[in-house]
Amino acid sequence: MNLEIELALAALALAAGGILKGATGAGAPIVAVPMLSLIFDVRYAVAILVVPNLITNFWQWWQYRDRMLPALFTWLFAGGGALGALAGSFMLAYAPPNLLLIGVGIVVLLYIAFRLVRTDWFLPYARGLRLAGPAGFLGGMLQGASGLSAPVSISFMNALRLERPSFIATISVFFIMMSAVQVPALAGLGLLNVKILLHGALALVPLLGFMPVGAYLARHIRKETFDRLILALLALIAAKILVSPLL
Repeated sequence: MNLEIELALAALALAAGGILKGATGAGAPIVAVPMLSLIFDVRYAVAILVVPNLITNFWQWWQYRDRMLPALFTWLFAGGGALGALAGSFMLAYAPPNLLLIGVGIVVLLYIAFRLVRTDWFLPYARGLRLAGPAGFLGGMLQGASGLSAPVSISFMNALRLERPSFIATISVFFIMMSAVQVPALAGLGLLNVKILLHGALALVPLLGFMPVGAYLARHIRKETFDRLILALLALIAAKILVSPLL
């Protein structure tokens, strides 16, 4: 694969991530990380998105900051995510690359399965408050190790049946805290340097550029249709990921 094709596919991956984030308020890595992992590798895919995740989530949090869930829930969830991201960063640094790639594929499949099987799952707020710390830690560990916390974090938050502004404000704090921990952790582990930071800055262009497209689609396409399209795309990506190490 030549450089021009790699760059075009990377831009497509980031644009797709921007569309998903613009439509749902979260989840850019769900599409971008698996696609970038196929083009480059998991470590690069996770590292290049750390700064864009920090900036885009801070932007969304600022827009909806007055709609966050109570501070106790928010900080238990986000604090657990930060600790989990630290643990996951060490897994990312030291686990074999093929194992990491397979792990990404499995995490994507778990997310698809959960979305298909437990569409009606509801979690009362009182129980969610008790689970906020452990759920945050597990989601953070997945984020640190594979760049994908969605099977835990987004599923957990969706189960609370929150209004969209509260969902976006609260989960944005979760992602901000994880990214803030990942930056020094990955730098210390040798996975984040000036070159990758510059690549991350460039990655912001398609991410931010296509977020309004996602917001437009969310207003004009039925949510169920949009969800099915995303899940179908993720299924194809997961299949490719799981087959690639065997070839």
